[in-house]
Amino acid sequence: MINGKAILFSAPSGCGKTTIIKELMKHFPCFDFSISATSRLPRQGEVDGRDYYFLSHEAFMQRVAEGQFVEWEEVYQGTCYGTLRSEMQRIWDMGKVVVFDVDVNGGRNLKRHLGSEALSIFVMPPSIEVLEQRLRTRGTDSEEAIVRRLARSGEELSHASEFDVTIVNDELSRAVDEARRVIETFLG
Repeated sequence: MINGKAILFSAPSGCGKTTIIKELMKHFPCFDFSISATSRLPRQGEVDGRDYYFLSHEAFMQRVAEGQFVEWEEVYQGTCYGTLRSEMQRIWDMGKVVVFDVDVNGGRNLKRHLGSEALSIFVMPPSIEVLEQRLRTRGTDSEEAIVRRLARSGEELSHASEFDVTIVNDELSRAVDEARRVIETFLG
């Protein structure tokens, strides 16, 4: 029975959770991706309603005040991310499993909210050096943003034990296979 189930992927930025999810989406037709809301501006190529629901900071905070978020956080000064209740319900109404790609605090908060109906997976980098290299190679962040993400990653890595499963993403195909096996067991 998949109705009401969720798979949570969390990791510091640059660990490869989004890439792993994209590979798993090909294998699990019962998955649908939960689109997070954010108050940040879109990056080049990002589309509202596909990559994120892009909201102004004021609109984001209005939805917070109205209780429309399952969880939310101001990740960086003035930049909020969160999961809309309506987004989870949209996916469950289609009879699918909700898949989340969220930061570490978001994953912890969602797991607390969803309990045993959610499988929480922490994606670990092979090392901080590899994480830094990945952040620099993807070319989406300024030097200041990379330094900020790396500083945050140390604190985030300390929460890995709070997740149901930790997968080290040292080789993508191995990490995807490991995640697939764990998910198949969870979904029964």
